[in-house]
Amino acid sequence: MNIRTTAPSIPFRQPPHFRTLVVSSFAALFVLSGSVSAAGQGSLGEPGVSGGVVTTSEPLAAEAGATILRRGGNAIDAAIAVMFALNVLEPQSAGIGGGGFMMVHRATGPKKTFVIDSRETAPAASTVNMFQGQNFGLASTSGLSVGVPGAVRGAELALNNWGTMSLAQVLQPAIQLAAGGFRVSSRLEESITSTRLSSELGNPAYDEARKVFRPGGVALVEGDFLVQPALAATLQLIADHGADAFYTGPLAETIVATQQNYRGANSQLAGRMSLADLSNYEAAVREPVVGDYRGYRIVGMPPPSSGGLAVIQMLKMMERFPLGDESKGYGFGSARTMNVMIESMRLAFADRAVWMGDADFVDVPVKGLLSDAYIAQRSALIDPDTRQANVMADDPWPFELAGKKSPWQLAAVNRADPPGGGTTHFSVSDANGNIVSYTNTIESAWGTGLMVPGYGFLLNNELTDFNFTPQANPDPANYDPGANDVAPFKRPRSSMAPTMIFKNSQQPLAAYGSPGGSTIINTVLNVTLNLIDHGRTIQEAIDLPRLSQTSANGTPSFEYGFPEASVQALRDIGHNPGATFDLGSVQAVVIGTGKSQYGAADKRRIGGVVSVSPDEIIKDGPGRKR
Repeated sequence: MNIRTTAPSIPFRQPPHFRTLVVSSFAALFVLSGSVSAAGQGSLGEPGVSGGVVTTSEPLAAEAGATILRRGGNAIDAAIAVMFALNVLEPQSAGIGGGGFMMVHRATGPKKTFVIDSRETAPAASTVNMFQGQNFGLASTSGLSVGVPGAVRGAELALNNWGTMSLAQVLQPAIQLAAGGFRVSSRLEESITSTRLSSELGNPAYDEARKVFRPGGVALVEGDFLVQPALAATLQLIADHGADAFYTGPLAETIVATQQNYRGANSQLAGRMSLADLSNYEAAVREPVVGDYRGYRIVGMPPPSSGGLAVIQMLKMMERFPLGDESKGYGFGSARTMNVMIESMRLAFADRAVWMGDADFVDVPVKGLLSDAYIAQRSALIDPDTRQANVMADDPWPFELAGKKSPWQLAAVNRADPPGGGTTHFSVSDANGNIVSYTNTIESAWGTGLMVPGYGFLLNNELTDFNFTPQANPDPANYDPGANDVAPFKRPRSSMAPTMIFKNSQQPLAAYGSPGGSTIINTVLNVTLNLIDHGRTIQEAIDLPRLSQTSANGTPSFEYGFPEASVQALRDIGHNPGATFDLGSVQAVVIGTGKSQYGAADKRRIGGVVSVSPDEIIKDGPGRKR
């Protein structure tokens, strides 16, 4: 195979039609006139559809979004409906007690592609050293780690400015799911039985979640019927009174009281959020980061996430290598390709650890990190057949500001984020060409484990994404800007990477993203390379095994499925693969020729895809904003 020297057409070969999957009791609530599929059960997408596509980790959530599309809503309306529905269906991963990043591409209008940032913020009473010396396990399950939730305010912002439906209307599918119930999935069962919900650590505050998911001390299992009346009432409260009902009043007071609980006997682990923190929270609208790779425009998440910067930086470092050319020892799964990927990850994560954080609080050298000259300098360190002995961050500031000479030498760092499993991703498109790629999270599985009493949702532990030990060091001989140190009102650095690919800067081709903590970055990278360099369809690109390394000098992780000869070759040059586990769960929407749209879901979770045909949509019907 010859390396492509010009921009190829990503061969999103259209998958065959698939059979309809009737899903639980939810079928009674919504007409399953579209096509529904679970990952691994039949094919995953329907070509030639122009009414819209919804792809999620849960089939019922995909159907919730499709119902909104059928009622005349747009992709923004449907995405918000999915976000609320996943709080019901996937409470261990995401919900209104957390936040996320919603990338939006609008087919028309002056501001076409942008991001709604509903990332949690540190309370006003936060201090730079509040996690220093604390046990991570206890801190991450205590109120100290709860950031001010942003999901509800972000949903309101999206709908008020770019939606066609009201908050009350898009909440109805989630309210019906919570009040009417659904059958517990295999994934929810596994999470219930394998997490902190199964152990009692002496604080009755943690019993609230157990009462819902382990009633009478018996864990729910696949097929059990789960009804969540408290959560249904909370969602109805928001539907009736708007986001203010979440951020002020009795609900806000109960959130504040709940996050004052902590594990163990150390009162310093109590949360610091106040009512003022909640009432003052604001979601933000941000410009994405953008980079070109082999003739395609890659649009990613800006700070406070490191996701977009790191993905684009790695792609640009690898662009000089013929990754798709098997005749030169590259191609998918070859030792050379895998080594170039790992070395790029190491370099990007070294830079990430030093320079990336909340750009509202620290200067993030976005331009410098992505400049051609800096990328060339970093890429020159990569040899396809060897492993670098030691990787360090470099200084992008001379490339950020022409003529600037840095008066410092960087400190050597090898920091890696703890794994995070409490995240979900979904993608939506509509008949008019609007697209949403949305990653939502409560951080770890079950967040802190603290459920707000009487309201039925879990609180995040996002503040553990900050540096536990402050890193700022002004010493020129050992400089570190402390980009991700804790500060009041600051957003912790994220790895979330909702992503879109465009052709000729204007034509959207694909939207996707993934959960997975810091491995999100590398999951998105794997899929992007599979599409562009290895010429795979979107479903093939998602299904292929992945690799990841999330620190400069740690160990890589490989999923099963790579050639053993390639893995052994990497061992021979010094890589020492760590534990093997599933990496991420990608949900994607693809825009094909004409107005065709189709989706793909990741079998690493259950996955759900719903396609809506144009004749299902009610024109100017009951779904329009009133």
